[in-house]
Amino acid sequence: MLQATISGPPGSGTSTLVEGICKNRNWSSLNGGEVFREQAKERGLTVESFSELCREDLDVDRLLDEQLKLGMADMNGPAIIESRLAAWWAMEIAPHVPRIHISTSIEERAKRLMKRDGGTYSENFQRATNRHSDDQHRYQSLYGISLDDMTPYTHVIEADDLDESKVLSMVLKILEG
Repeated sequence: MLQATISGPPGSGTSTLVEGICKNRNWSSLNGGEVFREQAKERGLTVESFSELCREDLDVDRLLDEQLKLGMADMNGPAIIESRLAAWWAMEIAPHVPRIHISTSIEERAKRLMKRDGGTYSENFQRATNRHSDDQHRYQSLYGISLDDMTPYTHVIEADDLDESKVLSMVLKILEG
């Protein structure tokens, strides 16, 4: 049963955060980014190329989103859904759960992506910028949602200057109610 949603742009630390919550609480999770990456891999595409495909064929994105919505509504489903749009859906499907957004600057995301994926800072800065632009365009086209709109979130954590243990600690306190 859904207990929380976690959102944030690629490189913000949401996957690490969800992993920490799941270990601490013995919860299960569904990661929208992982579903996205798996679909890209199955199609033999990079994440960037798959993102482009989703922008050209919005039905691909809609199918991925439906998988996450079904998981969210399932009483036996995951305790945490990690997705860029999970909070938007949770406002209707599970309005009682904390909807947490991890906010990081594009500069910080580029640094984190560089650590995680390799490459130079400028390459990762460009990747993060392009991905944000692609996602912003796609979500606006699909649902009329702006990624800059924090309305659906019950909590926004500015994480540029926080390490993963501090963010985890903050979120665990939120989840304690």
